[in-house]
Amino acid sequence: MPRGKRRAASDNSNDEERSNSKRRNTNSSRRSARVEETQSFNNKKSLAWFREYTTADETDIIGPDGIERFCEDIGVEPENVLMLIIAFKMQARRMGFFTKEEWLKGFGDLHCDSIQKLQSKFDYLRSLLNDPNTFKAIYRYAYDFARDKDQRSMDLDTAKAMLQLLLGRTWSLYIYFSQFLEQSKYKVINKDQWCNILEFSKTISIDLSNYDVDGAWPVMLDEFVEWLREYRAKTTKS
Repeated sequence: MPRGKRRAASDNSNDEERSNSKRRNTNSSRRSARVEETQSFNNKKSLAWFREYTTADETDIIGPDGIERFCEDIGVEPENVLMLIIAFKMQARRMGFFTKEEWLKGFGDLHCDSIQKLQSKFDYLRSLLNDPNTFKAIYRYAYDFARDKDQRSMDLDTAKAMLQLLLGRTWSLYIYFSQFLEQSKYKVINKDQWCNILEFSKTISIDLSNYDVDGAWPVMLDEFVEWLREYRAKTTKS
């Protein structure tokens, strides 16, 4: 090939490489900008978002009405487990209320200062339930979060709702335990019972064969095992 043509071909090749490199850099910059936008957090923007759900009388706390509007805006039912996880990330102290400090802490940790950013974290928040240690922390948190702060124990209706939310999908004996609670003498559940229900759900087999009646289980769970065995015996006979 003549020398001049080789130079021309080489120049064209260099131009193409520079063009491709420029496009790669541009695409990389755009991706970096999107990642940075997703991960960045603006405290003032988050505070302005918080104010959308407060009232003129109470500017530093979101009450039940504000929580309901917040749920509508993010497209999540108040009873959805996502709301419990969000409250857990905030370490909110009262169900149905978010303080300014709780909001800024929780959403600061999540790098969320808008509805869109929070919605983009839904899959991540749900995934926290799959980590045993985090799930245990959320489960324990739910007790103090949901109970009436004037009472040391959780009323039975609230406890059943929380158990359905946290164990209803994964504990195969949950439906029986729920029936047991319905007809039992119990009106409240204390924290020791609450924590042991989780341990029971994780360690006791469906056929109850590894349940030790002489173990350190609460009386409630002894009674549940006895009830379920009798229930199964009656069902088998009929």
